[in-house]
Amino acid sequence: MQLFLFGYGFSGRALARRMAAKGWAVTATFRDAAGAARIAADGHRGVSLDDRQAVTDALATTQALLITAPPGPQGCPGLNSLVGPLAEAGAFPDWTGYLSTTGVYGDRRGGWVTERSRLAAQSVEAARRVGAERDWWEVGRGMGLTVCTFRLPGIYGPGRSAFDRLREGRARRIVAEGQVFSRIHVDDLAAGLEASIARPRAGAAYNLCDDEPAPNSEVLAYAAGLLGIEPPPAIALADAELSPAAMRFYAESKRVSNALAKAELGWRPMYPTYREGLAAILAPPLGRN
Repeated sequence: MQLFLFGYGFSGRALARRMAAKGWAVTATFRDAAGAARIAADGHRGVSLDDRQAVTDALATTQALLITAPPGPQGCPGLNSLVGPLAEAGAFPDWTGYLSTTGVYGDRRGGWVTERSRLAAQSVEAARRVGAERDWWEVGRGMGLTVCTFRLPGIYGPGRSAFDRLREGRARRIVAEGQVFSRIHVDDLAAGLEASIARPRAGAAYNLCDDEPAPNSEVLAYAAGLLGIEPPPAIALADAELSPAAMRFYAESKRVSNALAKAELGWRPMYPTYREGLAAILAPPLGRN
C-alpha cells in the first residue's frame, strides 16, 4: 500500500511514521535539497515537485493521498500541483485527505462548534482554507475521488510544545478572560487520519481535537509545573502588545466537538487532554523518535 504526502512537515511525518510501521510505503514531495534529505533520513522516497513525471508515476500507484500544505494567494498548492498528474496517471486513490483548520468556524465566544456549524472565517488565512476545502471537494466530485477534510486546532507534540517555548525563553502566559482553545497531539492526529483511511467517506469533514478545550495560559502553567520551574508571569491580553497576527489568534474563542470522528471512525484520542499529552512528551514510549 502506498501513501503519498504533499508536504512533509510535522503532521505528514507523523502519519508517515505510523503507516510505515503498518507496512505501507511512503512517498513525499520536496522543494529543496534539505527537504529531500529529511525524507530520505526517515527511510521514505522523495519526489521533487519540479519533476512532474516522477509525481505522476508515484500517484499512479497511490492508495492514500494527503495534502498538508496551507493555501496561499493562488489557492491550494497541492491542488495546483496534483490535479494534472492525477488525471494523466489515471489515478484513483482510495482516500484523499486535506488538512484544514478549525479557524474556518471563526469566533464563537467560547461556544461549541460541530462539523454542521456554519463557517465564519475571520482571517484571510482561514478564508483561504474554506476555499481550499470547497475546491478539493469539487475536484473529488469531478474526478470520482473520495475526498475527506480534517479541521484541526493547534497541533503539538515532541519538538513543538509548551516545553520548547519555556526552555527557549519564548513563552508568554497571556490571560484573556473566558477564552479557550482546542488542541491535538500530533500522534492523535495521525491516528485519526489512519482511521479515516480505513473508513473513507466522500465529502466528509471531521474535527480532530482532544476532549478538553482550555486556555493557553493554563496549559503553559501546567507544562512549567512538569518541568519543575516557575511559569512566566501572567500578562493581561490588553497589556501584551501583540502583533496583529497574534491578536487575530486571540480574537477567537471556541470549543470544538470531536463527537463525529469518534462516532464514524471509532477514533479516540490517546491523549484526551493536554495533561496526558504533555506528560507523554516528557516520557515518550519506547521506540518513539
